[in-house]
Amino acid sequence: MEGAMKSHSIVREVKGNKRKGKPLSFFEFWPAWLFYFPVYIYVIYLMIRHRSIMLPTAVNPQLADGQFVGESKNEILNIVSQYLPEYAAKHFLVTKGKKSGNVLLEQVKQSLIEYGIIYPFVAKPDLGCRGAGVNLIKSQDELASYLSAFPVNQSIICQELIPYESEAGVFYCRLPYQEKGKIISLTLKHFPAVLGDGVKTLKELIESDARASQLTHIYFPRLQHKLASIPEKGEKIGLVFAGNHSKGAIFKDGRDLISPTLITTFDSISKKLPEFYFGRFDIRYESFAQLEQGLNFKIVEINGASAESTHIWDADYSLLRAWKDLFMQFNLAFMIGEYNRRRGVKTQSFKEFYQSYLRDKKLSKLYPGTH
Repeated sequence: MEGAMKSHSIVREVKGNKRKGKPLSFFEFWPAWLFYFPVYIYVIYLMIRHRSIMLPTAVNPQLADGQFVGESKNEILNIVSQYLPEYAAKHFLVTKGKKSGNVLLEQVKQSLIEYGIIYPFVAKPDLGCRGAGVNLIKSQDELASYLSAFPVNQSIICQELIPYESEAGVFYCRLPYQEKGKIISLTLKHFPAVLGDGVKTLKELIESDARASQLTHIYFPRLQHKLASIPEKGEKIGLVFAGNHSKGAIFKDGRDLISPTLITTFDSISKKLPEFYFGRFDIRYESFAQLEQGLNFKIVEINGASAESTHIWDADYSLLRAWKDLFMQFNLAFMIGEYNRRRGVKTQSFKEFYQSYLRDKKLSKLYPGTH
């Protein structure tokens, strides 16, 4: 355990604006079509082999997250609240109607009191992916602005801000006929920041950081109202809140920390969910030692069929290993889907999938910017 904790601290070590290892892998921000092209070819092979296009949508028969896209985050969070209340974050759902205005604001304010959620809290779309529309709401003014910018007839999740600073993605997988599962991916997430020196502007601090300087297309639009400011000496300025790689969070491969104890913990957790066999738990935790024991952490989201082994976005990871790991992940998804199909589980229709895909793509452009 001591060795694991030491490794964990090394992974998370940050000194000033410097990070250990390469600042960016050469393929991290390739266009999606280019990076995933070999994966698409392999998935087509699996579709032909298993004679099904949508087979992975049968991996978790009782969860809407068996879908690739279009799943309700609120539905998943409600299932967590029902079956894993000790790991559930307080949350509620509101829908923006055509004539909401101040009515919606008052509704959210009342619900915050009812559910015991205080500022700051997290607001995010019920339908969406890749961190679209996720905001940290620090005041009533920010809440009003967020609600105003949100698209009409869409639902918003308001979720308590988990007090734990550390965040991880734990990808669990178990074949339905097996007693014990495994963790195929463990990603430790870091939220980059720059440290003020009382001289440089925020823009200059970002441009002088080895990694952040290569991601100005992500950080500058989000922080444009602060770029000309000069942070005080020692002042820490966070560059991203959402734990999403595409929004600028840093992902590190934590698989060397996967232990029998951690696997047992997530075996126990996963078996409490109705027919859950495949997916990534996005969690906030106090310490890794406690996480191993199943203590002091909260589940922020669960991603099922659409989950990805996000450790591949470690800057020190190789392209071939990333592809190999994704091949393995999809092979497991098809294997589980095949087993479930044979016992009568229905898959999502391609028409429903495509319609959901088009809707998510459209909505992602309409949501407020991710902060």
